[in-house]
Amino acid sequence: MSDFKYDVDADGVAIITWDAEGKSMNVLTREAFGLVEEYVDRALEDEGVKGIVITSGKKDFAGGMDLNVLATIREESGENPAQGLFDFTMGGHRILRKLELAGMDPKTKKGGKPVACAINGTCAGIGTEIALACHHRVMTSNPKAKIGLPEIMIGIFPGGGGTMRYSRMVGAMAAAPVLLEGKMMDPKKAKGAQLIDAVADDALAAAKEWVLNAKDADLVKPWDAKGYKMPGGAPYHPAGFMTFVGASAMVHGKTQGAFPAAKALLSSIYEGALVDFDTALKIEARWFTNVLMNPSSSAMIRSLFLNKQALEKGAVRPKDVPDQSVKKIGVLGAGMMGAGIALVSAQAGMEVVLIDRDQDAADKGKAYSAAYMDKGIKRGKATEEKKEALLAQITATPDLDALKGCDLIIEAVFEDPGVKAEMTQKVEAIIPEDCIFASNTSTLPITELAKASSRPEQFIGIHFFSPVEKMFLVEIIKGKETGDRAVAKALDYVRQIRKTPIVVNDARFFYANRCIIPYINEGMRMITEGVSPVLIDNAARQLGFPVGPVQLTDETSIDLGAKIARATKAAMGDAYPESPSDDLIFWMEEQGRLGRKANAGFFDYDDKGKRAGYWKGLQEIYPLAAEQPDLIEVQERLMFAQVLEAVRALEEGVLMDIREGDVGAILAWGFAPWSGGPLSWLDILGTPYAAERCDSLAEQFGDRFTCPALLREMAEKGQSFYGRFAPEKSAAA
Repeated sequence: MSDFKYDVDADGVAIITWDAEGKSMNVLTREAFGLVEEYVDRALEDEGVKGIVITSGKKDFAGGMDLNVLATIREESGENPAQGLFDFTMGGHRILRKLELAGMDPKTKKGGKPVACAINGTCAGIGTEIALACHHRVMTSNPKAKIGLPEIMIGIFPGGGGTMRYSRMVGAMAAAPVLLEGKMMDPKKAKGAQLIDAVADDALAAAKEWVLNAKDADLVKPWDAKGYKMPGGAPYHPAGFMTFVGASAMVHGKTQGAFPAAKALLSSIYEGALVDFDTALKIEARWFTNVLMNPSSSAMIRSLFLNKQALEKGAVRPKDVPDQSVKKIGVLGAGMMGAGIALVSAQAGMEVVLIDRDQDAADKGKAYSAAYMDKGIKRGKATEEKKEALLAQITATPDLDALKGCDLIIEAVFEDPGVKAEMTQKVEAIIPEDCIFASNTSTLPITELAKASSRPEQFIGIHFFSPVEKMFLVEIIKGKETGDRAVAKALDYVRQIRKTPIVVNDARFFYANRCIIPYINEGMRMITEGVSPVLIDNAARQLGFPVGPVQLTDETSIDLGAKIARATKAAMGDAYPESPSDDLIFWMEEQGRLGRKANAGFFDYDDKGKRAGYWKGLQEIYPLAAEQPDLIEVQERLMFAQVLEAVRALEEGVLMDIREGDVGAILAWGFAPWSGGPLSWLDILGTPYAAERCDSLAEQFGDRFTCPALLREMAEKGQSFYGRFAPEKSAAA
């Protein structure tokens, strides 16, 4: 058995079928790439073969390259991994170039055999690059199928010729949404973007028909034709110059220069546009190798692809617990969080009971799903029938008896232990004995909340991030008595709603909020020191964070920060670390500047709620310092405030798996994705240097930057976090 099969049909068309053995989706391995060349050679040499069609034996066409191949090549290349990666990449270029030229005469461009690609489902990465090397691409008409080049999302870029081929097809500016944003498109949009040539109900039949009727001229790619000019103009052309200036500005505007792959991709397109196509492929390979050798690339691949995928497939799920898929779920509280939980649960096909204090409040929560579907209908993503079907799955009611038969309850009522305890006891009197009870609390310890339960082994935390339907991460919290079935139930539920889970042990603020709060507090503290809010937020954005701590405080609401500070102080008593950041938050609360929701916070807002600049009144009590700190100093304070909490969470056993620390940080609050996460960032930095910087920051700014004992020990031993803690399967990245 092999990943590719070869057959010649009665019409003389060679059908190369991609069907990766033992995998649900086709991924390209080194051995499989060799088979592609073998079968292409066979078809080109066989006089009875009129042309070639490449298709898939699975429901989708391809999911991309097996990224473990790149790690293997680096290991095999010894002291010169860059050369090994470059040679491998150029080998791929040679195979796809052979496919593209298809035996035609180098001078006349005649005599070649037509090659078509029948894309029968979703196609990504190297699958799309193989398709782009074919002369004609036909995609199924199924609107659920998607095609694109999403490599930029995991820290690399299309290095199998996709960058050069697509940018030369449509021009640098038009290629940007596909190459620089990693957008996956449905067949209709893909045809408009020239990723494919045709859409058909039967892609294989349409591809074969094209092959049997193709002419010599149909086989010549634009860049191989005499007089080729790049759409939009080459860099040395006046129009092209402006195009590349605009593309560069767009890239830097979106990435703030923090993502190496985006810079390398744009450089590859720019330099490649100055030379012939075969030289351009060498340039692409050089920049691709450059990115692969950047530690950011391997960290992003590890966290956002390998580790994320492992967690979604149940890497931390208790192994001896049978399937716990949810059939009927009860959601207590129909506010924004509860309404969002009800929506995603109904989307996953579950029967949902949405409870609130009265019918109006419950109906309002259900209306959230209706409004969401209405937006989908306007964008052509949903229909009235789908809306009605989804709403029929949600029962909105104040009647707790409706919870009978539920196998999972998620409580999303007010962040008040008394209210939560009362609801827990009322609901447990109604639900089945084996029903799992979960709290969506974001701050209250699960072990304490479980004391109100008569079944603490069935009590667990399932912490969603807002807005529920948009955020990818769900944090599952084990209380001291939480049993394995409760953990398995929570993980199976998160899999059903297609989100990424992390499982952590119980502690105040759990993991995500534990790290986010110091990030916000450090920003607030700097304001009290006279550091410009503009500098603080821009320093964070230039690190790759989606928003800076000042803006984030406005978005999440200032009174929420004040409430958390008071509750934490009450719980910790004398152990609570006093901070000038609390004074600032309390003062803002007194001024009635509660953030975006009040149209007044650290920002001013216009009548439509759009930010209109930082509020200058802040400087009346916290004037700007005459001398502002260095950008790097601000960035280090913001980064170390978070990563040291991640280290402490690992040290204290709150984090049980290093993968969850990195994946959770990126998905929960957008921690510098280019770094691979806080623990990956420390590995990039090196633990000895990280410990040294802790000492310097602690001396200058205070004990909150004191080097944790674990980091100090690792620094002295020269250890890395992934060298010491990574599960075997993820260490290969």
